[in-house]
Amino acid sequence: MGTYNEEAAIGTVLDDVERVTDGRAEVVCVDGSSDRTPEIAREKGARVVEQEPQGYGVAVREALLTPDRPVVVTTDCDDTYPMEQLPEFLAEINRGRDVVSGDRLYWGAEEMPDLNRWGNHAFAALASVLMGEDLLDMLLLDERVHDTTTGMRAYRREVIEDIEWTENTGLSAELLIRPKMRGYDVREIPIAYDERAGETKLDPFTGGAAIAKSIVKVCVQERRRREQRKPDFR
Repeated sequence: MGTYNEEAAIGTVLDDVERVTDGRAEVVCVDGSSDRTPEIAREKGARVVEQEPQGYGVAVREALLTPDRPVVVTTDCDDTYPMEQLPEFLAEINRGRDVVSGDRLYWGAEEMPDLNRWGNHAFAALASVLMGEDLLDMLLLDERVHDTTTGMRAYRREVIEDIEWTENTGLSAELLIRPKMRGYDVREIPIAYDERAGETKLDPFTGGAAIAKSIVKVCVQERRRREQRKPDFR
């Protein structure tokens, strides 16, 4: 988890993680808070890595790379994500998936602010169009992406180590797009989404613009990479 002033929810989230994993998860919080978030996290048994606030992607990247575990799960710490579905994520990894991503929009995400929900649908549509080589086949086979900015995912460690991540605000989209375009086995599963505890930290306009820019940049880079790897039969 990347944590920033989440004292209203961090305790509940960590209690939920402890409960559904029987205490077997190593929890890492990369924190830049000015409130009691790091103290609460330590009291709950989490490992806290403190850093100056540098944005979402910087914190999450550090959180991904810190634990030495074969499977790494990310989640936000605002109590919006269903920790009771963590076993389902891990079961999919155990079945051979490389990345398992929570789709908040499948059930409607009614607790999400309207502007955010519409924006997330737009991000998914933009990414799907830019990722696919054949738009019709993509739609018929349902290979489009459904939720690019979800914070709840499970990754095999080799996926994290294989790909050089570049984005900050748009890291969550990048963490889905690059593995999918490189042929990793990526599965999106529906998850519930609840009203957040505490105040949101991301401005929907500046943050949304940064995410859209990241989606375009990453998709263009990966399409070029794919073209360069195709055999030349001339």
